[in-house]
Amino acid sequence: MKGERKMMIKSKMKWVGLVGLFLSAFSLFVHFLLARFTEEGITDYQSSVTIFSWRPVFENPDFAKNSPSYRRLWGPVRRLESLHPDANPRGYYTDPRSESSGYVFVRIQGGFHEIRNSICDVVVISRLLNATLVIPEIQSTTRSKGISSQFKSFAYLYNEDNFMAALVKDVKVVKTLPQNLKEARRLKKIPSFRVPNSASPYFYLHHVLPVLNKHVVVELVVSDGGCLQAILPPQLEEYQRLRCRVAFHALRFRQEVQELATKMLQRLRAPGQPFIAFDPGLTRDALAYYGCAELFQDVHNELIQHKRAWMKKRGIVKGKLSVNSAEQRLNGSCPLMPEEVGILLRAYGYPWDTILYVSGGEVFGGQRTLTPLHAMFENIVDRTSLSAAWELNRIYGREVNLVDTKLRAPPSVVQEKKHEVWKNEGPRPRPLPPPPARPKYPYNIEGWWGWVAESDNEPESTVMELRTNAHKLLWEAIDYLICVEADVFIPGFDRDGKGRPNFASLVMGHRLYQSAASKTFQPNRKEVVKLLEENHEHLYQANHTWLTSTRSHLRRSLIDGVIRASTESKPLSFLSHPVPECSCLRSDLTKRSLHTSSPSTWAPVEAALGVMHHCPMWMDSGIKTKLKEKEIEEDPDEDISSSSGLFFRNSGGNHESGGGELIKEESQLDDQEELEGAD
Repeated sequence: MKGERKMMIKSKMKWVGLVGLFLSAFSLFVHFLLARFTEEGITDYQSSVTIFSWRPVFENPDFAKNSPSYRRLWGPVRRLESLHPDANPRGYYTDPRSESSGYVFVRIQGGFHEIRNSICDVVVISRLLNATLVIPEIQSTTRSKGISSQFKSFAYLYNEDNFMAALVKDVKVVKTLPQNLKEARRLKKIPSFRVPNSASPYFYLHHVLPVLNKHVVVELVVSDGGCLQAILPPQLEEYQRLRCRVAFHALRFRQEVQELATKMLQRLRAPGQPFIAFDPGLTRDALAYYGCAELFQDVHNELIQHKRAWMKKRGIVKGKLSVNSAEQRLNGSCPLMPEEVGILLRAYGYPWDTILYVSGGEVFGGQRTLTPLHAMFENIVDRTSLSAAWELNRIYGREVNLVDTKLRAPPSVVQEKKHEVWKNEGPRPRPLPPPPARPKYPYNIEGWWGWVAESDNEPESTVMELRTNAHKLLWEAIDYLICVEADVFIPGFDRDGKGRPNFASLVMGHRLYQSAASKTFQPNRKEVVKLLEENHEHLYQANHTWLTSTRSHLRRSLIDGVIRASTESKPLSFLSHPVPECSCLRSDLTKRSLHTSSPSTWAPVEAALGVMHHCPMWMDSGIKTKLKEKEIEEDPDEDISSSSGLFFRNSGGNHESGGGELIKEESQLDDQEELEGAD
């Protein structure tokens, strides 16, 4: 009996063990299902408990939005209120013909702004050649760079489906080449053109089109940030509007990027305060191209000079290797440093608790360059302080681990053998053996100190650096969306490392198209440097005269910058100034602007914008209500002396009573000029 009882107990224990194993396996299976199919729910939960590093601090959170001071700092630019987006065809414009000349396959190299310019150009070229466009391949986002294989080249940054749907009436777009042509491309049997920057329509009609008609397919390699001239002949004006439809409607970012940018915008606006977006434009390439090395010290100076030597060797830079950076700065050829931009904003009247978003994937000089700006504004944020690490990782997709786990080879013993041979051979005296080579450790091979003094060439990018370059495209896409939607935008520099319009120029062009009346400061760097030099010993306690001059210059830059861009930026990049081709004038607002400002002040703006197309009647609906609201606004009446304690938190301290009435009178005149649009 006892034996039978023991057997029963053992069998029960076995069954209990089997049931436990089954339940464990089932729980693991359920966990895998939850991880696979409820990722969105989990991320939504994570977003509700995410802790961010940004904690806004405000001195006066209930700043009256109808106050004169608020309108002066954040209100619209009245002389541009009549300008509205209109990129629809205006003349005879047909759908793409059913019979195509062939396929155009494009490989695009470069950074964010170069890719965006190039995509718009290749769409126009496909329409010009009556060709079918294969969705372009972005070289920075191929699988060989160590990025996620979830997204193909174009889809890593942009939404393919929206791109194709938005252009269905303009050009035929397909995702891939037919199988036979794909095989021919793999074997390099299709004709290829490395197109020059700003090539003319003549080049494509007389060089590319005959080859396309013969071979059915051509490959275009675009590497200079644009493959079609920015300003087209008048008879091709519809192609300029096509560029606008591509840039501002068809090129929508990938859904994950759009969602994260929207969340970050909501977090920026959560305190209920407007914000400024600032793009420093401090990249090593741009600083080297314009010879601004001496704006920095020590290591950064050396890095810029090394880059300039490399660019000169390849013909990118035409001038001398050594350039006087002080003269370049006085000529307005160097970027405004973050400290200088902060001084301008504080001089204009923005308080210390203004929210300031700093964009840009790379700020050369790092946090040390931004420290003075942090001292002037409490609420400085960027993408890292408005998002959690897991949110950024989510937009990258699933990426392979690039940690180097390979065992390194042991050090060579050849030198030791040679030394022993030298000891035992040959009569004395003998020459001394050569000194041992300086050991190269991994940390001083990978850093700048490992190559800047040993080679004239730039080091080859590692797989991790290539991956980071691809990530920068996503970072700049987020920055782009936030800068376009900002209440105020100010650039530190508007040129890239090839002397062409950069990221900030595209942002300003988009803002001019989408909401022309939004405040976009475009200070003249030459005049700003002159102002700063005049008062360089008392910048942090500036006098009334200097504040008035600085404030007047910034106010004029709202209009003068648009006029200057039409002659300086537009010939290099159409998207930096898509006016007048892609805009129209609302007639009621135009009449009002002409009545509130004299014809002599309106004429320069009208001349710079060109002959404007009047908006369709349906766009004038609801305009009367807005006009009535603006008619009851009072003129700003702010005492400019409130900025005299310029960079201290409590700026409204005691001031001298003498001359107060004069200061108030002058500030009234200044603010009245802004309302009237006077120069």
